[in-house]
Amino acid sequence: QVQVVESGGGLVQPGGSLRLSCTFSGSITRINAMGWYRQAPGKTRELVAGMTSNGNTNYADSVKGRFTISRDNTENTVYLQMNSLKPEDTAVYYCNANLVASAGWRIYWGQGTQVTVSS
Repeated sequence: QVQVVESGGGLVQPGGSLRLSCTFSGSITRINAMGWYRQAPGKTRELVAGMTSNGNTNYADSVKGRFTISRDNTENTVYLQMNSLKPEDTAVYYCNANLVASAGWRIYWGQGTQVTVSS
């Protein structure tokens, strides 16, 4: 059994910053890639940032230079530091991880956290 807890969303003014965190716990053997996705109203879910187990990262073009993904492998936690936020960043943000647990290999998702950028 794997539990996923996301936190850090909220309301912020344009130009502001937020830091999201997501922790995976339970009978986890290994975590491979971790990432963040977002879904705005009326739009499909899109990849925001991803990070492999050896530290390679990739970002959506719309967030490059503003967002930074990081992970703490000792705590099974992934972070998303979001700076210079824009109204178009408003969405529900979801974390995920490709991991191996007692039930075998699968992808787990967080419950989602709302990020609203508005003045």
